[in-house]
Amino acid sequence: MLKSFQSAFRIPELRNKILFTLGILVVYRIGGQVPIPGIDRIALQEFFSGADRTLFSMYDMFVGGAFTRATVFALGIMPYISASIIIQLMGAVIPFLQKLQKEGEEGRKKITQYTRYGTVGLAAAQSFGVSYFLESLRSPITGASVVVDPGWGFTALTVLTITAGTVFIMWLGEQIDASGIGNGMSMLIFIGIIARLPWAVGQEYSDFVTNDKSIFLEIFVIAIIAGVTALTVMLTQGTRKIPVQYAKRVVGRRVYGGQTTHIPLKVNVSGVMPIIFAQAIMFLPSTLASFFPDIEFMQQLAVAFSPGGTAQSLPYWILYSLMIIFFAYFYTAIVFNPVDLADNMKRQGGFIPGVRPGKRTSDYIDRILTRITLPGSIFLAGIAVFPFFVVESLNIHPGLTDFFGGTGLLIIVGVALDTLQQVESHLLMRHYDGFMKKGRIRGRRG
Repeated sequence: MLKSFQSAFRIPELRNKILFTLGILVVYRIGGQVPIPGIDRIALQEFFSGADRTLFSMYDMFVGGAFTRATVFALGIMPYISASIIIQLMGAVIPFLQKLQKEGEEGRKKITQYTRYGTVGLAAAQSFGVSYFLESLRSPITGASVVVDPGWGFTALTVLTITAGTVFIMWLGEQIDASGIGNGMSMLIFIGIIARLPWAVGQEYSDFVTNDKSIFLEIFVIAIIAGVTALTVMLTQGTRKIPVQYAKRVVGRRVYGGQTTHIPLKVNVSGVMPIIFAQAIMFLPSTLASFFPDIEFMQQLAVAFSPGGTAQSLPYWILYSLMIIFFAYFYTAIVFNPVDLADNMKRQGGFIPGVRPGKRTSDYIDRILTRITLPGSIFLAGIAVFPFFVVESLNIHPGLTDFFGGTGLLIIVGVALDTLQQVESHLLMRHYDGFMKKGRIRGRRG
């Protein structure tokens, strides 16, 4: 593998792409340290130091801590991701968007343009909410307001600053797609999550020194992280291959078709989205309780939807797991259409051996997809729930939760595999060995 990395820097084109991508990521991390004007950073830090897990903590993970620091990149690339998901979901019910999705490259450009407009609108709306949220915060220690001079002036400046920062981040991601190694938007989320790793390791080391933890416990923790990462790679790479036979066609003097291939159905088609949806719902009561601290009902609801200790939180984790399984089926039904796949196969002269083309084929694919989604969704729920039990039972610092499983680890594994696939394809085109001598790396779309 070391020789493969050396080969990557011997190819001028690939070396330039890698260095350009690294430069963009450095710019993104620098922008994540620039605060919004008018913020008392000490009061802000004191407020978030004792905050519970809410939607804000989940959001902060995606933006690499920029939200709790109230920087110009506080929203990260998430408005773009949200706009993309909304456009994708609307494409299942709006005929105009369905038509654009089938128009190839021109349709994709139109959808990308609509996504950009949606990103600006969502960023403006969310930044307005951020300004209102910041104005309501006070330091729990000194009682000082987080916003030095609240009012419409601060609100307008915050909306303008954060929206401009979000648009700039969107541009950075597109530059990685155009001139870098690809997966620009995913790379920005990836580097935001990875940026928290040194801090989490440092906190665990501090606990190890202060609390006199056993060295064997820390070694066991490292082994658990390695094992869960391996299982996550298996989940991300797992596919069910459906054989497809293409009939021979004679066009003029040439014969087309006649080959046998397969359709790779992913065990986890929905990716990380079921965990994000489930977390958003489970964190909603505690988030609302932070906005209405004086309403007793909201506080009771937040306590009811709080994980608490391991023994007392079993109903919470069961409900959380069931929601992940439900959203896995829901999102798979949205993003994967067996009818369109069967129609495309029929137009190209393809068929599944033993299955009639058309509706029988779509029903067959749908039945297989339903069966493989169940174990995939259960495995996904297990990966999401596992970190909280490990942290509670082994007394590990909560900062390492994202690296034991859940949303953070799935994104890290998925983006890393996609990036390695991009680099390996360049190496193979130049007749170099890839990262693996046996087999090939398959990305999430492989």
